[in-house]
Amino acid sequence: MSVPKRMDKQTARELRSIFEKMNITQSKVKIDLDNDTIEVEDDYSIDDILESAGILTPDEAKELYDEVRRMREDEWN
Repeated sequence: MSVPKRMDKQTARELRSIFEKMNITQSKVKIDLDNDTIEVEDDYSIDDILESAGILTPDEAKELYDEVRRMREDEWN
């Protein structure tokens, strides 16, 4: 089980800069210092949402996708 830890804004900016240099653009990453690896979480695509939520109209799917994205951003901010 992972436990989120807060960091100061300067550290977050520096990490974003490092990740950008590594072409890592995802907003969520997991760093394993023992194995010197970074695991990135892919954002759910519209297709994934449609599959898990049942049949939705394209507008409903986009609305759901946007809401999930906002929730994730709030979770990490």
